[in-house]
Amino acid sequence: MMNEQFARSKLTEVCKLLYDRNLTVSAGGNMSLRLNEKEFIITPSGRNKGLLRPEDMVLMNLKGKKLSDGKPSMEKGFHTALFNANPETASVIHCHPLYCTALAVKGEKIKSTLTPEGVILLGEVPTIGYFTPGSKKLVDAVAEHSSCKAMLMERHGAITQGRTLEEAFNRMEELEFQAKLQMLAGDAAELPASEIKKLSKM
Repeated sequence: MMNEQFARSKLTEVCKLLYDRNLTVSAGGNMSLRLNEKEFIITPSGRNKGLLRPEDMVLMNLKGKKLSDGKPSMEKGFHTALFNANPETASVIHCHPLYCTALAVKGEKIKSTLTPEGVILLGEVPTIGYFTPGSKKLVDAVAEHSSCKAMLMERHGAITQGRTLEEAFNRMEELEFQAKLQMLAGDAAELPASEIKKLSKM
């Protein structure tokens, strides 16, 4: 169980860090942090993530009901779906990082197997087909891949989840690094299958 005020402060810090690291821009993206087995906080709709304050975060329950003032992100549905599917997930982050989104626009699958860190932090990264943001179809598509640490959404951006807020952030940062590396490295070979298998167990 996490103290709500502490959680609001930590989520605000990470939102600013995501913005400062160019992992999200303007009002794009949404981030959440679980408080307990029934409640979580999520970023408000239509707000610049670099300018948020702790009191701007919106409290919700895992049934999708709003419990505080403010308008929650339109993507609250897939946050709720991932929390419900994975009791160990403490944080969900959705951003529009440039290189991840470039791959998602091109319809190119991201390779998380170019470096050991990609394999360990990300594992297999699926690309979800395009669905209208905020739609039930998008929620259902994300839920189908709830066991994945990270995923791309066609023409939309990326999602990561973690057992801590820091882990979810690290995965988003690593995902964007791998996307940029992939675009710079061209047709560079991936790690051997035997090494990928070994790293996956770490």
